[in-house]
Amino acid sequence: MSAQKAIDPIILALVQNRLDHIAQQMGRVMVRTARSPIFSQAHDFSCFLADAEGTVVSQADGIPIHTGGGGFAARAIVARFGGEIAPGDVFLLNDPYAAGGNHLPDWVIARPVFVGDDHLGFACNRAHQSDIGGGAAGTYNPQATEIFHEGLRLPVMKLVEADVVREDLWDLLKLNCRTPDLLDGDLRAMLGSTRIGADRVAALAEELGTDQARACFAGILDYAEARFRAVIRDLPDGTYRGEDRTDNDCFGPADIVTRVALTIEGDSLTVDFTGTDDQIRGFKNSSLANTVSGVYTALYSFFDADLPRNEGSFRGVTIIAPEGSVVNARPPAPMTMCTVFPAHDIIHACWRALGLAAPERALAGWARNVFGVTSGTKEGADEPFVMYHNNLAAGGGAIEGRDGFNQIGHLCTLGGLTIPNLEVYEQIYPVRYLRQEFRCDSGGAGRYRGGTGVDYALEVMVPALYSFRGEGLRTPSGYGVEGGLWGAAGAMLLSPHDGSEPVEAPQFGLMQLGPLHYEAASPGGGGWGDPKTRDPQAVLADLRDGIISAQAAREIYAVVPGADGMSLDMTQTQALRGA
Repeated sequence: MSAQKAIDPIILALVQNRLDHIAQQMGRVMVRTARSPIFSQAHDFSCFLADAEGTVVSQADGIPIHTGGGGFAARAIVARFGGEIAPGDVFLLNDPYAAGGNHLPDWVIARPVFVGDDHLGFACNRAHQSDIGGGAAGTYNPQATEIFHEGLRLPVMKLVEADVVREDLWDLLKLNCRTPDLLDGDLRAMLGSTRIGADRVAALAEELGTDQARACFAGILDYAEARFRAVIRDLPDGTYRGEDRTDNDCFGPADIVTRVALTIEGDSLTVDFTGTDDQIRGFKNSSLANTVSGVYTALYSFFDADLPRNEGSFRGVTIIAPEGSVVNARPPAPMTMCTVFPAHDIIHACWRALGLAAPERALAGWARNVFGVTSGTKEGADEPFVMYHNNLAAGGGAIEGRDGFNQIGHLCTLGGLTIPNLEVYEQIYPVRYLRQEFRCDSGGAGRYRGGTGVDYALEVMVPALYSFRGEGLRTPSGYGVEGGLWGAAGAMLLSPHDGSEPVEAPQFGLMQLGPLHYEAASPGGGGWGDPKTRDPQAVLADLRDGIISAQAAREIYAVVPGADGMSLDMTQTQALRGA
């Protein structure tokens, strides 16, 4: 008899909700106590809970690309330490090759959950550190050709042993960071969040009894499996193919394709990346944990929003990722960008294949982001800074029934990466913002329009190092579906204050520049459906908001505004649409 049949389903639902609430509480603790804006403002971290074997049972707070592969990290701890895991221990890891990590900047703090001497699971926080050394400030080194160029590599190790912090290791971590004060505070916040999580899971287990708690964990996973298999069973059997491609290898033009074949047989799904191009010289290779997480993100987001979010859902999913390919690179390939752009390609390829199996659920493509990292020293103070331009986030793709988000965090975050507050950034960084507004005529046209992206401008008041990661520059990346159009590509121009020639930003690279005017346009997402079937009132609203032009209204949407530009000429519109 399976676990969920042996347990009262009401109890099972309450335990699942309790675990999810604990994960969310962990996230609130992190936001309120972390020192770096990347956590307190942008929420670039994720909290999740795993059972004693390292299987994720709750991932209710954070970013899907972090948590979908969380089990790799938890199981790496079990594999490395096994019976040596004891109360009062806390583990740290990041390495994608040796420790179940996705990429080096994402450090995992994992605290075992004990009731007495009974080990029940782990409370985990995976967080993208502001800096971990390496060849460029801010962890993103676009010149990297091997992982050793990207920062400090951490196997599974004990950061805390029997409730005593290993100060030698703590000092080593700070010594390999350009912003050690931030790291010090952030690690303490991560430790605090996992303590809250572990204490509250232990309290739940004490209420239930440890045997009942374990049975509930198993039942939660079984229920998720049953729900997801039912979703797969509703799709027609067959093999469906999709792909997405990048136009560069970080050093120059290239055509690198991620290919996937999804095979549905009854209630089982095989996701096969055979035929995907080989790993590349640049830092856009994916670790296996990241690829698995990207697939899970694609599947979760394609189907119903109420599907359980844990590893039980994917017991019926087999993933084949050929070693040596861009989706499962061999060491020492660099891979800091894997959570963003290879993950983007993986999700898009899966969406396109799934869209063939279930066209009514087809999803338009989200645009690839263009924002990078600016780092330097604040004027008049020996204080380093590392600033991520998250406010330059791109537009999302449309779906049937809803326009794409005009501006949203990376596709791999599904919006979990939040847009920071400009006023806060002006207080803590040497910058002055001039503009952040939705673009015009950039979202892919359709019955439902793609997200617009933004026009973005600011002054950087000090000399700084720029780490570019502009995948969405040059080439449109938000594809349209069901007759919808592609969104526009991005652009970026840097104009030094000393009057020297403006610099058109490269897609990837490092550049040291003086104070300057930073101007950019983030790309737009894809549209869904024929633009000429869009509700004329929605077209008029976009025109009023400055999201589309009068020319686009007439030529693309076949909608004619009135003479005042604020009303609709229905007679001409109907004539233009052939109604």
